[in-house]
Amino acid sequence: MLEQSFWDEMNASGGDVRSVYAKIDAWLRETPPDVLSARRSQAELLFRRIGITFAVYGSKDASERLIPFDIIPRIISQSEWGLLERGLVQRVKAINAFLTDIYGAREILRAGVVPDDLVFRNPHFCPQMAGRRAPHDIWVHIAGIDIVRTGENEFYVLEDNARTPSGVSYMLENREVMMRLLPDLFAAHRIAPVENYTDLLLNCLRSVAPATAAREPVVALLTPGQFNSAYYEHSFLADRLGVELVEGSDLLVRDDVLYMRTTQGPKRIDVLYRRIDDDYLDPLAFRPDSVLGVPGVLNAYHAGNLTLSNAVGTGVADDKAMYTYMPEIVRFYLGEEAILKNVPTWRCREPDALAYVLDHLHELVVKEVNGSGGYGMLVGPHATREERAAFREKLLADPVNYIAQPTLSLSTCPTFVESGVAPRHVDLRPFVLTGANGSRVVPGGLTRVAMREGSLVVNSSQGGGTKDTWIIEDPDMRALASFSSQRSV
Repeated sequence: MLEQSFWDEMNASGGDVRSVYAKIDAWLRETPPDVLSARRSQAELLFRRIGITFAVYGSKDASERLIPFDIIPRIISQSEWGLLERGLVQRVKAINAFLTDIYGAREILRAGVVPDDLVFRNPHFCPQMAGRRAPHDIWVHIAGIDIVRTGENEFYVLEDNARTPSGVSYMLENREVMMRLLPDLFAAHRIAPVENYTDLLLNCLRSVAPATAAREPVVALLTPGQFNSAYYEHSFLADRLGVELVEGSDLLVRDDVLYMRTTQGPKRIDVLYRRIDDDYLDPLAFRPDSVLGVPGVLNAYHAGNLTLSNAVGTGVADDKAMYTYMPEIVRFYLGEEAILKNVPTWRCREPDALAYVLDHLHELVVKEVNGSGGYGMLVGPHATREERAAFREKLLADPVNYIAQPTLSLSTCPTFVESGVAPRHVDLRPFVLTGANGSRVVPGGLTRVAMREGSLVVNSSQGGGTKDTWIIEDPDMRALASFSSQRSV
């Protein structure tokens, strides 16, 4: 079990400031609190003008909200990022191999590495894809892998998001706001860029276009519409990509080819970056009552005239129970040990694990295998006796639906809150793009921060905020390079 002690990303033991945070520490010491407060207010005003909001489904307050933004950036050194990058590329490569296999030869099931029922009873397993190959055997073109840190060079994967990962618009807008509000601080660091994300994404999507596509494939982004909680991101990305933002009613399938309606007549679409779930994508193949999707779009895909990004059926790979087998999946397909570790996890479907979890509810985090957004979970140490008792009944009634993990000692970063600068727990969602020419990881990703003191829940739906993430050149390596240069003169 992971030790319950929090690793401070800025301050080392003894009060020394870690070298990557030296300039941030000096800036915080020199900047009066009222100036920090003014910058935060300016950032909020900018976000309101831009229109970056989200809605929380099921909330009594149905109004659009701003995600709190913290103006103190999170710093990760280039050497630390190199480790993360290698691990992320390895993990997504294994996920794509796994999806190719379970919808094809199913060798991993015959080998007994993963239980059959975990695949075939998974609500995201798509029988319509059985025997089908994704173009270039790439199912997950865009992955958001949630990472937590517990110490120096100690990173754990918390969750794999292989369906329709969100949050990249916040990563990009956070960077723009920081550059506008704190140009001097920004200029004092050598920061890896994230602004080219949309160029990389467009190249990735075009690289997996079907063979029947034109020389310059046409890409479109499919949204459920303006009432979706992530609609801002959909419109933002379509604008940045320079592609059409479409809804199901804008599209039609004719002779197994997907078209969008335009004032100049139907225009063929070769790659559909869809931001709606499988169930609503095609009423002829999935839910017949769906008005969000496009009748016949799966036929166009099967006919080889369309690429769907991400592919249908990828959700089976980001199930939280499947997550527990990722080290074995990496080993099975790649013949390597996983670079990034999993969080120790108990599968409640196993009697011994269930017994342990029931006896230790007060110290564990229990999650639904298909839950998201911080919902449907129990944080044992912060729950009341009554809440643990109620959750115990849920576990006994349906143990297959739950996994449990130790209460993670998430690292902390300096955060500007009402009381001043204070440590708050963070996680990180890097984005991995995989196309016909390989995988690219945008340096940084979205840092989410638990704004409430003591809270470990970073989800925006639960009050979490975001930070800009800076991948910077290692100060020690820069000094060494400077010394070497002087020696050679």
